[in-house]
Amino acid sequence: MDTEGADGERESPARRRGQGELEAQVLSVLGEATEPVTAAWVLQRLGSGLSYSTVITILTRLHAKQAVTRTGPGRPVLWQPVANEAGLAALRMRRLLDKQSDRDAVLAGFVSVLSADDEELLRSLLAESEPGSGAGGDHGGPGGPGAAPTDRPEG
Repeated sequence: MDTEGADGERESPARRRGQGELEAQVLSVLGEATEPVTAAWVLQRLGSGLSYSTVITILTRLHAKQAVTRTGPGRPVLWQPVANEAGLAALRMRRLLDKQSDRDAVLAGFVSVLSADDEELLRSLLAESEPGSGAGGDHGGPGGPGAAPTDRPEG
């Protein structure tokens, strides 16, 4: 609902941020730091009219999500990112998956709704992360990504 300002002009209410938007902004600011920083440092660089307590709340939530670390109980408390925005999204996805009883069905459903490009990227990332895949991973050939395991005895 619009309100009337002191000069008689209509003022729009402050825009509500989307879920996680402030967290992403704080992580972005922390990512610019070359060393652990204070909440005041973060607040100064956000420059968006937030209160100090709001920044502390966001940092505390990010800490609970293991996206940032903080120094011990001494003052001043210093904050440092563990994950960037993409890392935070990955942590959220992992937490959602951990809450499900049928992980296979959730992962199968996730893969089934990926675009062809995203599916190929996921296959490539999985191949690169396989133990013993070497630098860059195995990107094809017999036994490579997408190869079906066999039950045949070797011989």
